[in-house]
Amino acid sequence: MAIIVEVDPVAWDEPDGPAIVMTDADGSVVGWSEAAEKLLGYHADEVLHRSSDAFMKPGDRTARGQEGRWSGFVTARRRAGGAVLVHVEGVRLRTAQRRESWLLTLTPDGPPVLEPIIGRAPVAIGVWDTGLLCLWLNDTARRLSDVFPLFRLGSRPEVCAPGFDAEATAGAMRRVLDDGTPVLDRECRRTSEDGLTERIFSTSFYRLDGADGRPLGVCAFAVDTSHSRARDRLALLGEASIRIGSTLDVMETAQELAELAVPRLADYVTVDVSERVLPDDESMRRLGSTDVSVPAFHRAGVASIHRELPEALWRRGDVVYVPPSSPFTAVLSSGQSHFEPVMDTSSGTWLDVDPDRARVIHDTGMHSLIIVPLKARGDILGVAVFVRTENPVLFGKDDLDLAEMLAARAALSLDNARQYTRERTAALALQRDLLPRNLSGAGAVDVAWRYLPSDVIGTVGGDWFDVVPLGDGRVALVVGDVTGHGINAAATMGRLRTAVRTLSYQGLPPDEVLAFLDRMVVRLAEEDAGAGDQPLDTTGATCVYAVYDPVTRRCAMSVAGHPPPAIVHPSGEVTFAYLPAGTPVGLGLGSYECVEIELAEGSLIALYTDGLVERRGADIDAGLHRLSTVLAAPGLPPEDLCDQVIGTMVDGTPSEDDIALLIARTRTAGPAPS
Repeated sequence: MAIIVEVDPVAWDEPDGPAIVMTDADGSVVGWSEAAEKLLGYHADEVLHRSSDAFMKPGDRTARGQEGRWSGFVTARRRAGGAVLVHVEGVRLRTAQRRESWLLTLTPDGPPVLEPIIGRAPVAIGVWDTGLLCLWLNDTARRLSDVFPLFRLGSRPEVCAPGFDAEATAGAMRRVLDDGTPVLDRECRRTSEDGLTERIFSTSFYRLDGADGRPLGVCAFAVDTSHSRARDRLALLGEASIRIGSTLDVMETAQELAELAVPRLADYVTVDVSERVLPDDESMRRLGSTDVSVPAFHRAGVASIHRELPEALWRRGDVVYVPPSSPFTAVLSSGQSHFEPVMDTSSGTWLDVDPDRARVIHDTGMHSLIIVPLKARGDILGVAVFVRTENPVLFGKDDLDLAEMLAARAALSLDNARQYTRERTAALALQRDLLPRNLSGAGAVDVAWRYLPSDVIGTVGGDWFDVVPLGDGRVALVVGDVTGHGINAAATMGRLRTAVRTLSYQGLPPDEVLAFLDRMVVRLAEEDAGAGDQPLDTTGATCVYAVYDPVTRRCAMSVAGHPPPAIVHPSGEVTFAYLPAGTPVGLGLGSYECVEIELAEGSLIALYTDGLVERRGADIDAGLHRLSTVLAAPGLPPEDLCDQVIGTMVDGTPSEDDIALLIARTRTAGPAPS
């Protein structure tokens, strides 16, 4: 029921009460309280019979007027200049002449004592009305108006400068108005017009409600997190330099990249490498392909915020198929990143010919995509794919830059691992060809041997072993270790093994064999240096050389800088033959001595390289003690004893050096014919 009152232009004397303003249907002021004068500075004579638009614009008053009440925020102008945000409660009245009027109560937004605090707060704060018109900003928000266009007095989010996700921000604010649920820590971005820089703001919205529960507007808090994000990116890059490439293994390096990027950059990451990066895998050319799906990569790394990997169509080690028209093949061929902040899954895209990927994208909520080439030394090794699913924030240009920097670091490590794998494969193949395959003790000894390439250091080394039957019934046993690793060490090993065999056939005693070998290595190094200015290659080797005579049961031995042979008595007693130490062969300094010892029938001679007994941080005497303990196994055949020694000494831990082991059980022959 309408309230009927007679109203004449009047000024109320209520200095301590609320600010009261009465307007007629046209918005002209017909009533003005002393509290209104105190709030806005206008005397009654200056506003009565004048339009209220001179000091405030109450927005959607007409729409609310249909209900007889109106409430909302208004930016009111003060007479002395400046503005104040006021909350207005309006009640519709009818005069005796049945003219419509409005009784407005103006209340400043918040207690006056808080205005200086909020106004100068380091956090940007703004207020918007129900039409998303910006009504009030604190000092921090005003300073951000040039770089963050959401904070602009008198404007709406949809009318903002380019490079700002205005529509998404306006949609979030409308949802807050509709359901009252606050939005916390929403990431808003502003990209410069040249596209080179990007500012990132963490923004939270909540609804402002009146005393009657009606929505009055939206309040926003914003913090510029660009510097914090920059620090986080630098920290992540620093961590990448430590974590990525910790091993010279392609698969491990790829997995390190994937795990580092989840969840700090993406929710799901894959690292797919081309065929030549994994040379031991089956050629993808032999696999079937169609017009819409070709085998393009091997999956080397994958990580997700979900342990069960629901996003993955392929697991580590699988061959990855892609459509020829997909962005994956485009990145591989062009070497340029694919940046898709909002994934286009509509009809008519490449996903039409890849229904499996389309299904996974839909089921897991993939919405933002980056594909980066893995480039190193002018070669493209594969692609790294970064996807967001549960993180609602779209990838930005800074995310693309970060993904490219991470991929560049990983690509160098992948290329190092690829070159290491290639060299190691070649060196192992060469060494397998140069090492003996069938050894025989020719009735003088029963022999068994083991060779284990290094697991850690560089690549395969130059360890070797041999058993050389001599024409007079004796047998030569030799184990050596070339300094260095890789193909050169393997090649040098082959030359030394051939030379030792040649010298052995001459019937020379062990000390003379090592002396000839020493001079030969020096001569070969001088010849390899040639006439140029290349430095002399001082590659050397350690070696132990023994000759056993089954008739006399005597064993003559010499060493060149090598660990001592182990002698196992038939009773199980173990001793080490500490022979006069000689310098490694190849230095040209060595003079070697020969020592003969008599062995009981059934004794064991164990020759080995230092990789069997040396461990980082441990004294070699500890390794020799462990070896003597495991060798003390009376009656165990050489083959079984080799297995027992390797199983105990290596114990499944990565070997830091190559290991060669040769065990010979002596026999006794009758006296030689006269």
